[in-house]
Amino acid sequence: MADMMWAGRFSKKVDETVNAFNSSIAFDGRMYKQDIQGSIAHAAMLGDCGIISKEDSLAIIGGLKEILADIENGTLKFDMTAEDIHMFIEAELTKRLGDVGKRLHTSRSRNDQVAVDIRLYLRQEIDEIYALVKELAVTIYNLAKEHTETVMPGYTHLQRAQPITFAHHLLAYVQMLVRDLERLKDTAKRMNYCPLGSGALAGTTYKINRKQTAELLGFTAPMANSLDGVSDRDFCVELNCALSLIMTHLSRFSEEIIMWCSWEFKFIELDDAYATGSSIMPQKKNPDITELIRGKTGRVNGDLMTLLTMLKGLPLAYNKDMQEDKEAIFDAVDNVKLCVKTFIPMLATMRVIKENMRNAAAKGFINATDCADYLVKKGMPFRDAYKITGTLVAECIEKGLTLETLPLECYRKMTELFTEDVYEAISLETCVRERKSEGGPAPDAVKVQLEIAAKQLGL
Repeated sequence: MADMMWAGRFSKKVDETVNAFNSSIAFDGRMYKQDIQGSIAHAAMLGDCGIISKEDSLAIIGGLKEILADIENGTLKFDMTAEDIHMFIEAELTKRLGDVGKRLHTSRSRNDQVAVDIRLYLRQEIDEIYALVKELAVTIYNLAKEHTETVMPGYTHLQRAQPITFAHHLLAYVQMLVRDLERLKDTAKRMNYCPLGSGALAGTTYKINRKQTAELLGFTAPMANSLDGVSDRDFCVELNCALSLIMTHLSRFSEEIIMWCSWEFKFIELDDAYATGSSIMPQKKNPDITELIRGKTGRVNGDLMTLLTMLKGLPLAYNKDMQEDKEAIFDAVDNVKLCVKTFIPMLATMRVIKENMRNAAAKGFINATDCADYLVKKGMPFRDAYKITGTLVAECIEKGLTLETLPLECYRKMTELFTEDVYEAISLETCVRERKSEGGPAPDAVKVQLEIAAKQLGL
């Protein structure tokens, strides 16, 4: 068992079972770079402020850089009996530098050390997730550009409702992802304050320079309150909220892809590289990726609930409960990255079956509103037009017809306002083309939406 850096107060070693229970190096080991980065900044500040000698400061910085190199080249392995990555690195530094290494922790607590490490780590992860989500948004945008004339049904209650284009549908997801990008940026902005120098909770009696360490680590400024610096993980919660929304949007899109792949819809065909087969049914081509994304959304949402529940009853300042923040937020981060990385090429390679989308739009009387609007434009009150159109739909259902194939005499029995031009008014192309209000599915309106999206995405 590794020696505990805090062992002076205790007369016996911690029970091995307790040590295993208490240890976090199995999951916080991924923050080794950030821990060393934070320690280098701290050591530099200690030397510049004269709290330790310049010579010791430089020796510590050199030792930390050597440890980083040894970890990354594989010559230094983590001691899995160590309490955490922070204690492991400090112990290794002391092993190499002796008493000089012991000076690193002057005016610092593990509380502010851990707090700065996780902020540094998540700040980096946000940058990576942001780039991935942006790439996904651009992929969908490019797909939309190809389908401004591809007519499909728009749905409410999963019932065919009104005709739209595939581009119009896709651009709805682009806008969702744009908001997701904004949330990631906002989270990163609020996260970017440095807790280092907060100590255990009450700062320190040493004349440290918190602005220096904040600047060295690329933070906006030191955190204003030392208690707050070590006692909250709201930035983890906020990030997990943003990640949960990303997953929710991916899950909704996944659900549609699952339906569109089915023979009942057959709007799209996934590339063979992004589908799986059945062990017993040779005809099957399963959209397993999208099903997994849908399932992993629950997992990421569960991570959010873990964080909220962990924090809700904690008095100020640090409590060991807060160790549970890492596994939850790391899991959320890992799964979002995995899902987005998989989603991008799956969308880029799928085949859109335009004719099936068009055929589906031709059924289901999704031009009924346009039929009613036709009468309104000729002077009839909307509610009267609505009732007449509903009656015509019922007649079509009874006769096995559509509004496009219903004879003109059936229309004129309802009102003489109907003339031959009704068929042009209710054609799918007309229905889509005339929905040119801002944000609508008409090609001209979609063109504007594409321009807006291009600007939002910096294209």
